[in-house]
Amino acid sequence: MAMPRRLDQLLLPLMVSCFLLHQALSVHAIARHYKFNVVMRNMTLLCSTKSILTVNGKFPGPTLYAREGDNVLVKVVNHAPHNVTIHWHGVRQIRTGWYDGPAYITQCPIQPGSSFLYNFTVTGQRGTLLWHAHINWLRATVHGAIVILPKLGVPYPFPAPHKEAVVVLGEWWKADTETVINQAMQLGVGPNISDSHTINGHPGPMSACASSQDGFKLDVENSKTYMLRIINAGLNDDLFFKIAGHGLTVVEVDAVYTKPYKTDILLITPGQTTNVLVTADQSAGRYLLSVSPFMDAPLQVDNKTGTATLHYANTVSTTARLTLVNPPPQNATPIASTFSESLRSLNSKEYPANVPQTVDHSLFFTIGVGVNPCANCINGTRVVGTINNSTFVMPSTPILQARYYSIPGVFTEDFPATPPHKFNYTGSGPNNLQTMNGTRVYRLPYNASVQVLLQDTGIISTESHPIHLHGFNFFVVGRGIGNYNPKSSPFTFNLIDPVERNTIGVPTGGWTAIRFRADNPGVWFMHCHFEVHTSWGLKMVFVVDNGKRPSETLIPPPKDLPQC
Repeated sequence: MAMPRRLDQLLLPLMVSCFLLHQALSVHAIARHYKFNVVMRNMTLLCSTKSILTVNGKFPGPTLYAREGDNVLVKVVNHAPHNVTIHWHGVRQIRTGWYDGPAYITQCPIQPGSSFLYNFTVTGQRGTLLWHAHINWLRATVHGAIVILPKLGVPYPFPAPHKEAVVVLGEWWKADTETVINQAMQLGVGPNISDSHTINGHPGPMSACASSQDGFKLDVENSKTYMLRIINAGLNDDLFFKIAGHGLTVVEVDAVYTKPYKTDILLITPGQTTNVLVTADQSAGRYLLSVSPFMDAPLQVDNKTGTATLHYANTVSTTARLTLVNPPPQNATPIASTFSESLRSLNSKEYPANVPQTVDHSLFFTIGVGVNPCANCINGTRVVGTINNSTFVMPSTPILQARYYSIPGVFTEDFPATPPHKFNYTGSGPNNLQTMNGTRVYRLPYNASVQVLLQDTGIISTESHPIHLHGFNFFVVGRGIGNYNPKSSPFTFNLIDPVERNTIGVPTGGWTAIRFRADNPGVWFMHCHFEVHTSWGLKMVFVVDNGKRPSETLIPPPKDLPQC
């Protein structure tokens, strides 16, 4: 039946408005342009001044904001005397691996006086990530937050906070960090530890040469709830985070929503992010925030506690009582384990946990250190990092270019799927501690389901390892202490709502099982996010083939791709 003319005239504008609103919400993605000028600047902390590498003169660097679906374009101009690259840590880079950023894996460095335009789309992600330099130890000061907001009109799956704040945790050396690692590599020993931990670039009001007003200050109003986007941008330390007198509710890790988890202590490894809700439900005053190290192995670590203050409105800073915080013990394994094992994916209708239920490629990777001969080193040996007894050697031609252009002699496709030598992994290790050197990769067909069992080893010492996988998120389906048992351990796996991450801490003397789907063609780095271990060679590369469709194929390289 035809609609009456009068009713038609009344409804038509409404229908048009609804259509336009739908279009605005569904086609809202925009191009966001940023310019990163890499420059040197002097900075004074802990009573001493040094020159550091920064982006736009800031430490930490500027926060990059975008919405899910946006196209992000960042022009990086290198005004400094160092080669540099920028990695967008946790951004999937679907088919755009040229812009992932690790030096000599996906690109040549941006040389002094040169520039490069990173151009990628944020696809299917929302939350907190980070960007950082990905060459040598430059990320010590070249790092910042990435905040990906949900699409317009899409709410958080938890009560909206009153305000949000970015909290970047880091480490500070009085010495030049490039000198620190270069000297250690020349001698074949471990580098000097940092001199302090920092919160948003400052060790806090309790540090040397600081006043009670120094450091980061989080202003709050009574009864209001705030969301903190917390990032561990440190180089070598797992970190505990705590706020005196206040509870924390975890709602997201590594830009993936979680089931709400209430706690008063966070554990965040280098490269991980954690979003928490905190309600200002205490009496007026000042409350200390603390960041302190977690290390449950007999290894030296920076034991300084970085601090900041949570400051209630209408509180006079100079006279208000400061409530102190009691950080957990450095070796608080039960606290660390409880936190790690309590996180679960939200696994809702809108945000499902698509855990691979079957496995096409089952890999077993032992991770740890070894000892190789070195004529010029102390004692004639060098400590090296290893995965499956293979110490990764960085090529001079990026692996992605060698793969794309079929350049021979850059890498080999013989990375071992299992340890070449079987031993009591969490024991003292074999008598021969020497490793194989090489630029080995493991090749995966497009869309394969992959399980990687990450097993810590006791060679020299057991130790936790924050393992980061570029180009993918993965599900942490299992975790345990001791040696993985292929017969009994899989019965403990969570294949329903395991936490989804891009960086996971493998426990000291234990194992972690992860699963992911290889649905992103390209060359993807996997490495320990302790920078000292990466420098020693604890890293490897996955090469993922193109699929059959154009939408499953790596895009061609950009014209301004840096040359070596």
